[in-house]
Amino acid sequence: HTVDGRYRSFAQLLRRDGYRVEGFDALFDAGSLADFDLLVISNAIAAENVDDWSLPNPSAFTEAEIVAVQEWVHDGGRLMLIADHMPMPGAAADLARVFGLLFHDGFAYLPDGEGRMTFRLEDGSLATHEVTGGAGRESIESVTTFTGQAFRITDDTDAVPLMNLPDGSYVLLPAVAWEFTDVTARIPADGMVQGALVQHGAGRVAAFGEAAAFSAQVQERDGERFPMGMNDPVAPHNARFLLNVIAWLTATR
Repeated sequence: HTVDGRYRSFAQLLRRDGYRVEGFDALFDAGSLADFDLLVISNAIAAENVDDWSLPNPSAFTEAEIVAVQEWVHDGGRLMLIADHMPMPGAAADLARVFGLLFHDGFAYLPDGEGRMTFRLEDGSLATHEVTGGAGRESIESVTTFTGQAFRITDDTDAVPLMNLPDGSYVLLPAVAWEFTDVTARIPADGMVQGALVQHGAGRVAAFGEAAAFSAQVQERDGERFPMGMNDPVAPHNARFLLNVIAWLTATR
């Protein structure tokens, strides 16, 4: 997603809050990252998958770019990494792995088969943390996502699991996006998350397995138009949650 595409509302919200937001179209290296405090990567994808959402889903980044981003974060850079459902997790998996996050290249669902998920403070699915209330920030009662992936955090990673899937959830792993059959592979998502906060050296990473939650889209179904994202009535706290995440990322330690 770009600042002039589906993430226009994302950029506008941050600008209204006082941030300077620019598009980024260069290769990641020490020089290109040097002038930025925060890097947002949302739904990066390899060139061969732009018009073909089927396996394989290679990395969207070269090995040199991954090293450059990892070193930049370790030295104090701040990264918001967003990868929605397949094929985006496959494209971002190698980058996520250097921060101790194991992306699964599929579609996450609740035990009842619902893809839209609402994480709530009251039941613990949304963690208590300064981004959900505290440190002088407005309290966030819930965050809603709109069908994405789920991922694991490695045991040796300094991370906070922020948005926790309930036991019985699962991830479908189709060969082609949105094409599911009775034999589509699935794995249990117990212990997986759709959001996590990572301390990495002197830097910070906020990772999320769904992208629409931070957009403001209008979808058409059967001739009717429906909001999806920060403009959806089922997600009244998503916009404030995004601002709190950005504030945590950009705070000085």
